[in-house]
Amino acid sequence: MTYLTLALQGIAGLLVAATALPLIETNLGFVRSLDFPRLQIAVALAACLSGLLLVSRDTTSLVLALAMAAALVMQVRYILPFTPLAATQAKAATACEPGDRLSLVVLNVLQTNRNYGAALDLVTRRSPDLVLLLETDSGWQEAMAPLRALYPNRVEQPQDNTYGLLFYSRLPLRGPEIRFLLQDDVPSLRTQVVLPDGETVRLHGLHPRPPHPGHSSAPRDAELVIVAREVAEAPGPTIVAGDLNDVAWSRTTQLFQSISGLLDPRRGRGLFATFHAQWPVMRWPLDHVFFSEHFLLGHMERLPGVGSDHFPITVSLCAAPQAPVRQEKPEATAEDHRDAQEAIEAVR
Repeated sequence: MTYLTLALQGIAGLLVAATALPLIETNLGFVRSLDFPRLQIAVALAACLSGLLLVSRDTTSLVLALAMAAALVMQVRYILPFTPLAATQAKAATACEPGDRLSLVVLNVLQTNRNYGAALDLVTRRSPDLVLLLETDSGWQEAMAPLRALYPNRVEQPQDNTYGLLFYSRLPLRGPEIRFLLQDDVPSLRTQVVLPDGETVRLHGLHPRPPHPGHSSAPRDAELVIVAREVAEAPGPTIVAGDLNDVAWSRTTQLFQSISGLLDPRRGRGLFATFHAQWPVMRWPLDHVFFSEHFLLGHMERLPGVGSDHFPITVSLCAAPQAPVRQEKPEATAEDHRDAQEAIEAVR
């Protein structure tokens, strides 16, 4: 047996383990973080499977090849709904009256990034109705001051722990508030946005702590469940946006959608991977915009980088009377509700 065969067998075992571990029901950050690189693991599985079969056909290699093939199928099943090969969940608007259109830019600026001008220029050029900036400290608050002339309504919560947020709105706000749902240093935004016709849209801006080795996913999971329940209990036009520190295909995000009933515009369109901006081979979708069935999708785009480790993302929506008829919102099962309760109890 050659060293190459041994190396490929070792890599095969690691890739199969990386695929299987997230099946375990646990809040361990190391395990939950394996939800993120499913595309990268799938590519590595395909390459390792081909390489191993080329250099060895012994019993161990064949067993590992079968295990890798099964793992590859599993990874592809997670990713496939977020490609053009799948059906869209949020339907596209064919036309939209100006008064019904609502646009939003979401950007995790990276607190240590001091390329303020790039972010300011991007927002100015795109001129969305709403702007949500995350990881903003007092330096970012000061640098974004020119936006106040363009956006008369704002909520500013600068912090130096990478969880500050700045929110700017061209439209009037009703009852804006900063909340600390689970941790006293991790804020979230809740407000109503008043559209030109007087209708209101509830908006939640989130940035929960990420899971990573040594850091449980429980606070993130529970925060998403809490917001999902709030959305379900107050039906009406709703948007949830932000860096959720979770990928679109994870069980947590799927649970969030089931409980909230919100739509994901990436389904059937693409990954729109926003992180990591500087590492092309290690990217996944961390920044999200979910919305209720009251909206059709006008446009969604990942924007050019501005020096952050996240790309900005922009979405334009159309509030249309026919929207709920054209699209089906996710529905929660009894098991989903049990899982949601368990997620909250895990934090308690």
